[in-house]
Amino acid sequence: MNSKILRVTSRALKPLLIVFSIFVLLRGHNEPGGGFVGGLLAAAGFALQAISFGVAAARRALRVSPQSLIAAGLSTAALGGTVALIEGEPFLTARWFGGRWKLGTVLMFDIGVYLVVVGSVLLILFSLAEE
Repeated sequence: MNSKILRVTSRALKPLLIVFSIFVLLRGHNEPGGGFVGGLLAAAGFALQAISFGVAAARRALRVSPQSLIAAGLSTAALGGTVALIEGEPFLTARWFGGRWKLGTVLMFDIGVYLVVVGSVLLILFSLAEE
């Protein structure tokens, strides 16, 4: 009975955690929060699924390996920092693009951190759960 309650609850909570993690990611580049906290929230959604349905189901739902997320995140964060180098500024100097929307290298860096945190937490979680 308790297992069924957990499964039903996790089906509802996982999408909410993912959406809220993206909100925190996007809100955080101008306010406190950002990639790290958003990544922890997203990883919590997949962790909940792993507890409810097993690690294999959580890996299938993730669709990519945690190592790939880490690599993509490191590449994105490094690219965000390199944009300033191309323009002759120090590494990780913020650059802003567009008019109405405040898009820039800070958001790229936060997305990279988000992916690294999700990948790292899930790699650890999946490895421990499979032992």
